[in-house]
Amino acid sequence: MSLRLVLVKNFLDGGVKRGILLVEPFCDVLMYGAFADAKMCRYRSDGGTVGNKIISQDLTAFFPSSSHLLPLPRYAPPMAVRFVVTIYERQCILMQKEENKFAASSVFEGMVSIRALLDAAREGLSDRRIERILYTAGHAKKYPKEIAFLRHEGERQGFALEEADDDTLLSMTVGNTHGGIIAVAGDRTIPLLTDASPLDENGFYVMIEGIEDPYNFGYALRSLYALGVSGILLPERNWLTAAGVVARASAGASERFTYFTATAADAARIFKSRGYRVVCADIDTEDTLESTLLPYPILLIVGGEKRGISRAVLDEADTVVKISYGREFSAALSAASATTILAYEIAKQNRK
Repeated sequence: MSLRLVLVKNFLDGGVKRGILLVEPFCDVLMYGAFADAKMCRYRSDGGTVGNKIISQDLTAFFPSSSHLLPLPRYAPPMAVRFVVTIYERQCILMQKEENKFAASSVFEGMVSIRALLDAAREGLSDRRIERILYTAGHAKKYPKEIAFLRHEGERQGFALEEADDDTLLSMTVGNTHGGIIAVAGDRTIPLLTDASPLDENGFYVMIEGIEDPYNFGYALRSLYALGVSGILLPERNWLTAAGVVARASAGASERFTYFTATAADAARIFKSRGYRVVCADIDTEDTLESTLLPYPILLIVGGEKRGISRAVLDEADTVVKISYGREFSAALSAASATTILAYEIAKQNRK
């Protein structure tokens, strides 16, 4: 998105007067009045206040806007400082982040995700390899030992470290919590589940279907990893394409799992042939989660809140359970929430 501003800056000392702003079409106008130790008010093009926020420093304002002349509102606070209006390319990047979080990405943000990549490669859990690490000068100054450690790992694993400015990292990332360091990594091979696939003898595997975004997928993986789940089964199309977002949401757990791709029907068949109990969750059953014995080895299959699990897979299951609600409630739980609840009860029953 390109933004043009006819009047780029309007510096008015001794109180804010009126000014004129002309900008691009078809977007809301965001206007900010910045005052020392006062409130920041956000305005739309129609003059209505959208929200307030307390600030303690000068504000650089960004304005995606509609094409018309806009009179700046009057302010008269006792401690008014000069009013600054600035349009800056950085906002264009920030506006695109919401869209980009669903795109395929192998950019891993922050040291937690980077350590997970290094650990997974070292332990042979993944064939994903870091290609390069970018860090800001501020990060290197604050964490010199960390940079030294990464240089050593880079020599061992074959990746380079490069210093970059804040705007470069901002343009490459989806989130804003990278902390001044990111890794660009390659793809990861997710093998197809077959009759010969290596499985833990007394394991706990989970197949997750129907999670609608990579953040919820990552949150579910974080819980499953903490509960000791052995591995994850995924449909062919899954959120590991957005690996960087998933890693950040899962606190790195996504890179530490063993994965297979399969249809739910194939997964149920293969796991049953290997001596596993196949457990599915469905509302149309009398068996509740808390009243059902669920010893390992187990394959848990959880469907999405919209489509659920197919009838053919439910018929193949050894056990079908439902989560009891604490009150009357007609809505289904999200796949991420249901997965966490089901996995917790199964793990709790199997603790020694």
